Amino acid sequence: MNRVCIIFNPAARGEKARRILDRLRRAAGDAVIRVTQFPGDAEAQTERALDQGYRTVVAAGGDGTVNEVVNGLNGTPATLGILPLGTINVFAMELGIPVHLESAWEIIQGGKTRKVDLPRVGEQRFVQLAGVGLDAEILARTSWWTRKTFGPLSYLLAAVDIVGRSAPPLTVTIDEKEEQQGRFLLVGNGRFYGGRFAVFPDARLDDGLLDGCLFAELNAVAVARYVQGVLSRRHTRFSDVFYFQARTLTVQSDRPVPVEVDGELYGHTPCSFSIAPAELEVIVP
Repeated sequence: MNRVCIIFNPAARGEKARRILDRLRRAAGDAVIRVTQFPGDAEAQTERALDQGYRTVVAAGGDGTVNEVVNGLNGTPATLGILPLGTINVFAMELGIPVHLESAWEIIQGGKTRKVDLPRVGEQRFVQLAGVGLDAEILARTSWWTRKTFGPLSYLLAAVDIVGRSAPPLTVTIDEKEEQQGRFLLVGNGRFYGGRFAVFPDARLDDGLLDGCLFAELNAVAVARYVQGVLSRRHTRFSDVFYFQARTLTVQSDRPVPVEVDGELYGHTPCSFSIAPAELEVIVP
């Protein structure tokens, strides 16, 4: 456990955050813990830790925290550890890392590592998933306070508003050859999206490929059917869902459409996706 730095992003505030931090300190012993202060701080703290000689950086938080730490690592040979303390921990779930803090810390102490691929949109790395259209629109329409106060209801309310509006078609170019059109796109590195929902059933973290699901329609009936399809793991058989694997893809639209990565807004179309095989070394069970 030499030269380990933990970047802790408290999902909660006030007394609850202090209790989690105290628990983290008891579990981690002498390891250095740095608490983030604002969005983007985990990336800056990671860069600072590397400059100071740390070679294992532990992201203590949700998928957004992991995303920031990974971008702070910036392709260096440093190792990523994960303590899944956030509201959403899909990447940790994908790797089989338990949500119990002490159990996750034991895995970090074990030091077993695995190389996984790192996808990108533009120059922004992401670990698990990205979305163009519907899910990014939902994020754009819900504030942090709304999400924390109303939970899943805030997403539902935003989704109801969005599916009632017309959405520009997306033109997706796969590996610079094949073109497909749809209304919203999900791109994954692993199988899961939003929890144990296997949106990308053929995905592997180390196959050198992006997995994509392109949905043709954006209306209430279609979205409800897509959700049912995902829950029953039948969505990839739908005639209006195009499931594919690719090394690169570009997305264009008539007007800007929002893009999210690992649950945080990134930008708008047009955008390009790529993947770097085996770029990230991560501690695993």
